[in-house]
Amino acid sequence: MRISSDGYAEGACWLPSPNCDVRPADARIELIVLHNISLPPGEFGGPGIVDLFLNRLQPDAHPYYSGIAHLRVSAHFLIRRDGALLQFVSCRQRAWHAGVSTWRGRDRCNDFSVGIELEGADTTPYEDAQYARLKALVLALRGAYPIAGITGHADIAPGRKTDPGPSFDWDQVNLQ
Repeated sequence: MRISSDGYAEGACWLPSPNCDVRPADARIELIVLHNISLPPGEFGGPGIVDLFLNRLQPDAHPYYSGIAHLRVSAHFLIRRDGALLQFVSCRQRAWHAGVSTWRGRDRCNDFSVGIELEGADTTPYEDAQYARLKALVLALRGAYPIAGITGHADIAPGRKTDPGPSFDWDQVNLQ
């Protein structure tokens, strides 16, 4: 796998999200932020995540959706349970995934990071196919950008976020 000069991952299914904007002119991509997501919570494989990132989540489709359908969020990538890779935002753009966040004394992590969502939940073990795809994606990102760190959402937004959660096996992927 490789990342093109336009910021797209080779082999990813491209689903353009409107929830992004231009990075600051002086921003270098230095950080990878790992997240987890499942919609509805704890359920895998449905259209909820894609619908959320594409602003088409229907509030009445599930009771949980009424509280989040108004959100305008995205990530650069989503890795499904079977290892399928979806891309919503070019790495050259700023995806809206980290929110209020700080890494090594720098605020606004969206400015200088790439967000990778893993379809999962804090306490549900991730699949081997996800770890394999994640490893390939991280290697490609490291080949394209001066990545200085990989962290969880919980680490850049402590007290506000918990993902990728205790079920994420950092040793298995050997990314830190």
